Amino acid sequence: MALGDHDADDGPPLGDEERAELLADLTDLAVYQALLEPRGLRGIVVDCADCGECHYHDWELLRASLEQLLRDGQMRPHEPAFDPNPSDYVTWEYCRGYADGVTESETTR
Repeated sequence: MALGDHDADDGPPLGDEERAELLADLTDLAVYQALLEPRGLRGIVVDCADCGECHYHDWELLRASLEQLLRDGQMRPHEPAFDPNPSDYVTWEYCRGYADGVTESETTR
């Protein structure tokens, strides 16, 4: 797609289930950021099955990408994090486990 060409086919619209999953992901992301950003973590790392490399997403970049996917049905390419420190990023699964641990410790008090 040429730069500035925004009339390309965006593909089929998202189904209700996909929209619900994205909204749940955005809610989870807000929780993860609230819990982990104060601990010095900058975002989430994703192992890309297509290229075999890790992609580092700062909290706001990932939020913007998910919102764009929700709005447009696809994510546009974005600039990767510049020289990210891998220890500043965690996986989605780590975030989920951390949040579950915090929730569990709060309910057992």
